[in-house]
Amino acid sequence: MVFSHWALAYLNSVVLLCGGVAGQSRQLPVCKESDYHYEYTECDSLGSRWRVAVPHTPEICTGLPDPIRGTECSFSCKAGEYLEMKNQECLKCSAGTYSLGTGIRIDEWDTLPPGFSNFAMTPTFEFHMSESNCSNSTWIPKGDYIASSVDEYTSILSYSVNLKQSGKVTFDYYYPDARIFFEFYVQNDQCQSEGSQNQWMQITENKWISYNLDLQRGNNVLFWKTTGLSPDSSVPKPVLIRAVDITGVAYTSECFPCKAGTYSSKPGSSICSPCPANTYSNKGATVCLQCDKNSYSETGSGTCQKRLSCTEKDYFYIHTPCDVNGQTQLMYKWTEPKICSEDISGSVSLPASGEKVDCPPCNPGFFKTNTSSCEACPFGSYSNGTVCTKCPAGTEPVLGFEYKWWNVKPDNLKSKIYRSDLSESDDFTGWEVAGDYIYTTPGLTDNDYMTLTLNVPGFRFPHSVSDDFLNSELARVTFVFETICSGDCKFYFMAGTNERHTNSVEQWSDSAFKQSYTYIVTSNYTTSFTWAFQRTKSQSMERKFNTDMAKIYFINVTNVVNGVASRCRHCALGSSKSCVPCPAGHYIEVDTGTCHQCPSNTYLNLEHPYGLKACLPCGDHTKSNLMQTACFNDCIFEVTRQEQLFHFDLSLLSNGTTFLMGPRFTSRGLKYFHQFSLSICGNEGRQMAVCIENVTESRGIRSYICQSTILPSEMRGVRNIISSQPFSLADRLIGVTTESTFHNISSPDDLFPGKTEVPDIIFYFRSNERTQACKDGRASAVRLRCDQTAVAVEGTVSLPSKCPEGTCDGCTYHFLWMTAHACPLCSEHDYKEIESECVQGVQKTTYMWRTPRLCAAGVELPMEKVRACKSMSFWIKLGLSTGTLMAVLLVAVICYFWKKTQKLEYKYSRLMMNSNLKDCELPAADSCAIMEGEDIEDDLLFLTKKSIFGKIKSFSSKRTSDGFDSVPLKTSSGQNDIEL
Repeated sequence: MVFSHWALAYLNSVVLLCGGVAGQSRQLPVCKESDYHYEYTECDSLGSRWRVAVPHTPEICTGLPDPIRGTECSFSCKAGEYLEMKNQECLKCSAGTYSLGTGIRIDEWDTLPPGFSNFAMTPTFEFHMSESNCSNSTWIPKGDYIASSVDEYTSILSYSVNLKQSGKVTFDYYYPDARIFFEFYVQNDQCQSEGSQNQWMQITENKWISYNLDLQRGNNVLFWKTTGLSPDSSVPKPVLIRAVDITGVAYTSECFPCKAGTYSSKPGSSICSPCPANTYSNKGATVCLQCDKNSYSETGSGTCQKRLSCTEKDYFYIHTPCDVNGQTQLMYKWTEPKICSEDISGSVSLPASGEKVDCPPCNPGFFKTNTSSCEACPFGSYSNGTVCTKCPAGTEPVLGFEYKWWNVKPDNLKSKIYRSDLSESDDFTGWEVAGDYIYTTPGLTDNDYMTLTLNVPGFRFPHSVSDDFLNSELARVTFVFETICSGDCKFYFMAGTNERHTNSVEQWSDSAFKQSYTYIVTSNYTTSFTWAFQRTKSQSMERKFNTDMAKIYFINVTNVVNGVASRCRHCALGSSKSCVPCPAGHYIEVDTGTCHQCPSNTYLNLEHPYGLKACLPCGDHTKSNLMQTACFNDCIFEVTRQEQLFHFDLSLLSNGTTFLMGPRFTSRGLKYFHQFSLSICGNEGRQMAVCIENVTESRGIRSYICQSTILPSEMRGVRNIISSQPFSLADRLIGVTTESTFHNISSPDDLFPGKTEVPDIIFYFRSNERTQACKDGRASAVRLRCDQTAVAVEGTVSLPSKCPEGTCDGCTYHFLWMTAHACPLCSEHDYKEIESECVQGVQKTTYMWRTPRLCAAGVELPMEKVRACKSMSFWIKLGLSTGTLMAVLLVAVICYFWKKTQKLEYKYSRLMMNSNLKDCELPAADSCAIMEGEDIEDDLLFLTKKSIFGKIKSFSSKRTSDGFDSVPLKTSSGQNDIEL
């Protein structure tokens, strides 16, 4: 909008006209300076603007000042100044106020500051403003900061600002829990994001971190967005934001008063200073006021608190450094700031200090000087805490840190207290030494975090062990601790790249008995270890749990670069009689200092690589890699079942697979998935499964089996998929077998019913990470089952229906991998031969797989065979003809011999009748013919019973030369038969 002289005249006429119309109805008073304020118009294309007077309430007065040309749009005041609009000049802020010049600061969060919007979005993209019944799912002002929601709703905090010149946004945030996804991004007036589309914020653990981003001129909308994901019943910690500074605004027309608990004593201040302890201030203060004798305050307080009577909870003790006589003094100190009063009835007094006791010895690897202080032994020597001894020839020092005596805090151990608002307190220490242990001091409030951080320069293997890229264990951190609590205390152990970038490894709630915990370091990027203790989560200024404490008795870190040694170990000797590393897979012969290769199918125990016993045998159906540092399965497996040998080739599964299980839903309906990545065999034992963390930082873990949590992009309104919370389930292969139990790892058959005739192949793994519940680390069992119906190359992977999360006890995970590649290789026993009929002189022989087919690959089906043949019709005809002819001949022979038999029987019967006559009596003449009416059958007499074949034989043997048959006759006198 360009203001010309014509526009100015038009504006004046409108003012006069409005005044005239109003005057017809009633007479308005002349405007006073308190009735209006000045504002600038929008800048025109030439960078100019006008200053106009705007009434606080319309139509309450008349006679507003005329518009005048304003300052250039790029004009700005310095920090500590403001633009006085009447004269359009920069003036210094008065005492008790401050300004950023071209910027604004938001650091008071009693209510939602003006200009901010606060709303929640459900997983189904329904929006809820903060005044609705979903207010608990939006950002919540907490006084000094604003806190995000901790549920599954997406909480969005936004702020819109118009910059007249390029500027910057800076804010402090606290982001301790990876179960909340936290992103910050800026959109301009074209709804385009500045820089990358979104910026995932880095985890801060228990610290505040400052973040800044450049802003472009024009409209900018700032978004802070959080989404919680907590599948279990635990509640994540919220994200906190405080002190938002934005620069690039053209001017500020007023100064901001200092908030309560701060002050500015001089004009022209750009920042307000916090009030010291035991003082306070109100809003806009120029000086802090002293609390009276019976009250106290912490640094930056707006009020004073009443002092209570002193108890044993209000003091603690420390040990002084050892003197020249080797003694230390026990000193008692009040907990600062001192919030109790000894003058109140019933208060206890501070115990007397100065009692001398003998100093404990130095920690291993150190020696005691003439002044009774402890110093590290030089390289190549070791000590038990008294004097340094040079390592014998053929040995090397075992470097690390071992702390078991606590007279003086080691130099690489730092202690801090973080307040409930996560601000650091450098004036006080959170841990103090006590001779046999180091313990937490009472702290400022019960919800303070008492942190102890150990920093190391790095890790490396001893000379006797060669670097091995397949070895997943680089070092170990072991500590012995105890917690004594009467409230809801928590003890944390964290590891990370430095003090400000750590991840929680393990935590313990309530009182914990004296116990040991070991953490395995797998990367040289992990060089910072932090222990933190919080007495209670409740927000309270009282000290109810001051006597609750955590104690650490022992800390041991191995393989530390530039560490100290408590002992020496044998090493291999080179040509110069100095220690040299043995090749991978070689053990050290102690007597000779020489290296010898481990036998095949064994791997070297790196913790104790001495003698042949250092070579540990590989598990069932595994073999050592080329470097003999780990065992793996080469994807080949053989097993005999019911006198049948099965051969398996799993080579096509060597690249592994990745699958999603779910979806799962939280209590608020947020959808998420569990992603598993598996790589079980081949690759010379290299771990090929990778799970990614892309929320707080871009990193990944590599193992045989790992798991991560996936939040799909459609549930968040952005393109990127969230992958978070990765952890390893399998770091080393134990063995491969068909048995359901192996090395104390069980894979019950009933978890995956439906077994076939082909046995399941089970891969057993263990992880290095140990937890409270899994003292030996997590275990995994992967079942491979033959499935010829699997379409995809890698098949399908499923979890037990009884344990949908993959584990029934939280320690052992079970997987069923069904694929055709888990079927045995085909052999000659797996197909059958089928011969066709002879058709037109041709016969075919084909081969088919037996059903159901339970094999894959291996031998192929033979080709179809064809051979010449004679058809079945020819042989049938020949057989029928031959059979008919033989039947006719047989009938003819039977008939012929039957006729002959009839005749012989008749003649025989007649002769027998005549043989009954008296001797020398001739028979009467008779006719040999059968008379009329005579039936031959009536006169047949059978003296003997012979079979027809016997009779035929007799007939054929008794025929005479004249062609007649001879018949033996027996006389009545019993004489010899007379043959006729």
